[in-house]
Amino acid sequence: MNATNATPPRAEKPTRVRYWVIFFSVTLAILAYIDRACISIAAPFISKDLNLTTVQMGWVFFAFALAYALFEIPGGWMGDWLGPKRVLIRIVLWWSFFTAATGWVWNYASLLVTRFLFGMGEAGCFPNLTKAMTIWLPQRERVKAQGIMWTFARWGGAFTPPLMAATILWMGWRRSFVFFGSLGLIWCVIFIALFKDNPREHKRVNAAELALLEGAEKVAAGHARPPWRKLVTTPTVWMLWAQYFLISYPFYFYLTWLPTYLMQGRGLDLAQTSKFAIFPLLFAGAGSLFSGMISGRVAQWLGSVSLARRALGFTGFLVAGLFVLLHIQIGNIWLAMLALGVATFFHDITTPGAWGACMDVGHKYAGTLSGSMNMMGNFGSMISPVAMGYILRYTDNNWTICLYSVAAAYLLGTLCWPFMDPVTPLEQRGKPAASPR
Repeated sequence: MNATNATPPRAEKPTRVRYWVIFFSVTLAILAYIDRACISIAAPFISKDLNLTTVQMGWVFFAFALAYALFEIPGGWMGDWLGPKRVLIRIVLWWSFFTAATGWVWNYASLLVTRFLFGMGEAGCFPNLTKAMTIWLPQRERVKAQGIMWTFARWGGAFTPPLMAATILWMGWRRSFVFFGSLGLIWCVIFIALFKDNPREHKRVNAAELALLEGAEKVAAGHARPPWRKLVTTPTVWMLWAQYFLISYPFYFYLTWLPTYLMQGRGLDLAQTSKFAIFPLLFAGAGSLFSGMISGRVAQWLGSVSLARRALGFTGFLVAGLFVLLHIQIGNIWLAMLALGVATFFHDITTPGAWGACMDVGHKYAGTLSGSMNMMGNFGSMISPVAMGYILRYTDNNWTICLYSVAAAYLLGTLCWPFMDPVTPLEQRGKPAASPR
């Protein structure tokens, strides 16, 4: 055969094993938000059975948020040190047990302890999923993957109220928590069988896919020692912390007090409440998906990934705050909840970019940085339900004041994004500037 007529060998196509990390992230995010949000619809029933006041229920929400915040950095750091697989297995088994244990409580003190231990167990979930994505995905796919993950996390939380309401009517609030707690065991079995911390250790990953993930083994390497001094002295890190604190304060209102607000402040019954409580998280999920899909194009239009993230972050906070103010002024429940839905849509336009910034800025230390950001966010989550409980006590259940505090948090968040560099890794800070990204 003439050598000139020989067909050149085809380039090997990359396998797609890396997309399993998106599957595991999405399914675990759904479980996390179901287990976290189910207490919001159960709160009136728990309060009645255990004779709790609104302030006491606020402290119950606080107990989860406190533990979740305190153990975020240790959870993220453990992922950098041991690898995300072992840490995520421990996390899911722990939180599943204490979700079920919520149905076994007998008084206020036992409920506080159980929710604190639940928060301790769930801490580190999203930092370790972020660490896994940093290992398994090339940079161009990371923000889109974060957008997909947060979309399904929000939608999992969105459909928890009607799902929880149905299970409460079917089996009571106590058995409902046991049912939801059992779901994590199934996830663990599949995750143990199919996930590897290092792509090079996975038998189904070919050379072409490994080429896409060049350097992943360095990011996956355990025993990482985070540069703590650089972490706490970098202005971008402080801005990431501040914006996540400010966005978590309103978000925890949706996860905790929203059903009670709809019943007391808007006069809805349980069936109506479970229907309208879907709106904020449903729209938030759409915002995450939109952000993940549009961020690459915005970066092309603006000529910079950094500028695109800052623009989306600023816009998201600003529009969210304005639509919460609009919600307060609307009497019609459908239009009011539509306005609140638009607010949460723009709320979540900021989320994939924030976690994408943790992946790029943190790099090898993505677990630690994202854990620290989520910790600061959960300080906002921790303050939110307690502050609103006291607002309600001292204003004779004036929900409008609570909503004004939500809008104020959003508007303050607009001040954070213009002042950060959300792409340059910590290791490169202080070195000569590279070309714009």
